[in-house]
Amino acid sequence: MSPITHFLAGWALAHTAELNPRERMLVSVAGVIPDLDGFGIVVDLATRGATDWWGKYHHELGHNLGFCLLVTVGFACLAKRKGITALLVLLSFHLHLLCDIIGARGPDGDQWPIPYLEPFSAAPRLIWSGQWALNAWPNMLITAVLITLALRWAWQRGHSPLEMVSARADAVFVETMRRRFPAGEKK
Repeated sequence: MSPITHFLAGWALAHTAELNPRERMLVSVAGVIPDLDGFGIVVDLATRGATDWWGKYHHELGHNLGFCLLVTVGFACLAKRKGITALLVLLSFHLHLLCDIIGARGPDGDQWPIPYLEPFSAAPRLIWSGQWALNAWPNMLITAVLITLALRWAWQRGHSPLEMVSARADAVFVETMRRRFPAGEKK
């Protein structure tokens, strides 16, 4: 799935508990952080194809239980409510892996198996034969639903993913949403 979809899935998961802005950010980032192993594409582009870091390391270094545990412990240390944040970070990370297993097939039909138990075991990788393509309609529908939820929650709860970048930008966005879509009058 798209990193945007992974991020928004983490954002949605962060709304299952009363978290402060930092904790929401940690849970949201946990939903996309496995894809750090995809940054090898930058090296590949810089070397004009002389390297294959993306092909070799994407879905390898970050898509496993070892990295998940490292992220969970590290992010829990940055949270005020360590227990609930750690649990949601763990779930957000695993949601990313699940989404990749069901919806990350390449345009050429190539599937990306997940080396889940690494570095603890070289057990068989997780793969699903029904994996749909990255650009398949289910991925687009999931992304559309997550965007809709993020917009609704910005209007209802007074914060959006913009809070991670700028409190002022977030406040302006929320106020704009509320002015554009005012609450109906109660009878």
